[in-house]
Amino acid sequence: MIELILGGARSGKSRLAEERAAACGLAVTYVATATADDAEMAARIRHHQARRPAAWGLVEAPLDLAGALARHAGPGRCLVVDCLTLWLSNWLCGADATAFAAQRQALLDALPGLAGRIILVSNETGMGVVPMGELSRRFCDEAGRLHQDLAALSDRVTLVVAGLPLTLKGTPA
Repeated sequence: MIELILGGARSGKSRLAEERAAACGLAVTYVATATADDAEMAARIRHHQARRPAAWGLVEAPLDLAGALARHAGPGRCLVVDCLTLWLSNWLCGADATAFAAQRQALLDALPGLAGRIILVSNETGMGVVPMGELSRRFCDEAGRLHQDLAALSDRVTLVVAGLPLTLKGTPA
């Protein structure tokens, strides 16, 4: 089962993903895409780490997300990917931005064949005004296209606003 959980900043999407993973009864691995490039991001990462059960595995995948999922998915396993927009930022801002299209396609190709449960977390960026800067516009465009393609592949899509989940596709949990 693939579930995509979308929401704005501090909407409760990560907490919901963690609750669903904990309740599913499978062995959980947290797939982190963040990098601690500054003190504020390092604090955010520590906050997320403190919230997770000690028994959960951790895989850091700031760039090779498709590869990490292929290596760690399996029957009886739940992977929580948090978050796709950080992964996108890593490619557009820090890595070879021209390689992102291939990485995006690798993720889309890998997901349908993965065993177990996959919970994807991402920031919904398409509800505001069109950004003024070129990089910001590309980020929002790429995130929007990625979310549309992932929603098509997902069994369930949930939007989280103010901690409240709204099921957009599939059966509510």
